[in-house]
Amino acid sequence: MGYRLAADTMMVAHLLYIVFVVVGGLIAFRARWILWLHIPAVAWAIYVQYIGRVCPLTTWEKEFRDLAGDAGYDGGFIDHYIIPIIYPPDMTIAMHLVLGTLVILVNGGVYAALIAQARRAQGL
Repeated sequence: MGYRLAADTMMVAHLLYIVFVVVGGLIAFRARWILWLHIPAVAWAIYVQYIGRVCPLTTWEKEFRDLAGDAGYDGGFIDHYIIPIIYPPDMTIAMHLVLGTLVILVNGGVYAALIAQARRAQGL
């Protein structure tokens, strides 16, 4: 039971991390300090997508599932709805590159808007 809970916690943490990478830059419009967390998170996500590395959260989750004796991802809300979002079964290298590029474009746009806002505030 404890390992299963740990695995589900890793899955939720992974989903929250992905959401933060995609939209976390928007938080910087209200709290600039978040950039100290967001920029490294985005850099890691781009690295993982382009290099094809496995995120440590994935590794830990799978280890916890093995320790819990789970054979796979069947059953439960997290298993049925969240896993296919994070781990599509037919994910290709091209899809990884597209996702990495989307992360760059979305966050690049947000950062450009933040820079423009800062310049307007300074009268530049």
